[in-house]
Amino acid sequence: MPAYWIARAKINDPVEYKKYTDLVPGIIEKYGGKVLARGGKYEIMEGPEHFHRFVVIEFPTLADGTACFKSDEYNAAAAFRRANGAGEVQTVVVESGDATI
Repeated sequence: MPAYWIARAKINDPVEYKKYTDLVPGIIEKYGGKVLARGGKYEIMEGPEHFHRFVVIEFPTLADGTACFKSDEYNAAAAFRRANGAGEVQTVVVESGDATI
């Protein structure tokens, strides 16, 4: 069952953050991920306006999305945005489907 990596980001240092974003597409591809939305126009419909970049990536399974995020390659790339506060990110991986009871 597909799963989606959903990230909200605030870029504080565009130069350092770009070092991260330049590396991530190849890592995502390695884990079977497909970028559905990355940046672009958006409209916040409800909630805080802290984040200003939004990313949605589809993975074949929840395990693939989780493995990508926890991988050594991804964490090496993420170090560029994590170091010195270059970017603030909130990421979740959610399985598709309707689990509403």
